[in-house]
Amino acid sequence: MKVDLEDYRDFVVSVTSEESLRHSKFIDRMSGLAYRKIDEPEVNWPQLLTAAIGLSAETGEFAEIIKKCIFQGKEMTEHTHYHAVRELGDVMWYWMQAVHALNITANEVIEETIRKLEARYPGGFEATRSENRQEGDI
Repeated sequence: MKVDLEDYRDFVVSVTSEESLRHSKFIDRMSGLAYRKIDEPEVNWPQLLTAAIGLSAETGEFAEIIKKCIFQGKEMTEHTHYHAVRELGDVMWYWMQAVHALNITANEVIEETIRKLEARYPGGFEATRSENRQEGDI
């Protein structure tokens, strides 16, 4: 299949939200998020956006270290190990930003993860359970 990149660019724009394409729509959406309905949890949207972008960036930096060790022959020296630990610290910093922005505790996140995984793997890990999930198991 031969794809014209200009046509693909137009396609990408056509399937992208107005909030992603237009500054004014983005600002309107962010302003609208500031007004919480009674049944909605309290969320600090600017902080959550910071956390989401930061988590993505920092996990990428951590993955880059591991990629270079596995696929490019970089040694896991004391310096490389230190660098990996520092990147994990950055991941945790942004993770805690998300915890705070969602108005929850770190323990709540861990407890929910334990409940989810205990239900998914009641007898311990099984690959088929990771690939074939029950309805509602996200």
